[in-house]
Amino acid sequence: MTKSTDNQTIRELAEILNDTNLTEIEIEREGMRIKVARKAEGITYATQAPMPAQAAPVPSAPVAASAPAAPLGDNPGALKSPMVGTIYLAPEPGAKNFISEGDTVKAGQTLFIIEAMKTMNPVVAASAGTVKSILASNAQPVEFDEVLAIIE
Repeated sequence: MTKSTDNQTIRELAEILNDTNLTEIEIEREGMRIKVARKAEGITYATQAPMPAQAAPVPSAPVAASAPAAPLGDNPGALKSPMVGTIYLAPEPGAKNFISEGDTVKAGQTLFIIEAMKTMNPVVAASAGTVKSILASNAQPVEFDEVLAIIE
């Protein structure tokens, strides 16, 4: 490859990064490997310090006994994390969240991004429905099979 070919290839790869929201891309041609990456600005990899515990509110009137709530994971609309990582509710810092409570989503629509091993992995809706609740918080760690949202 010539230097002008190298520059053109790098420009094309950078354009692909911008068009697809990928963080890095790599190709190999004629024995030469070119990798183009961008820094995900505003994303921190450290977890936040725990918040100080607050005293539980004291009910002013007796509360009637109710049936125990079903575990969230048993809900047929539970969207569970496919991996361990850090969840992001928006495509980039300062951007509008992918979804909000009450939104109608389509099958295959991106709902969250989970960063695992410095790779951004989209979490998509398995089926169409309405977002009843979002249980995950932005930039917080999530566990495999943790319920992220309820979509019915």
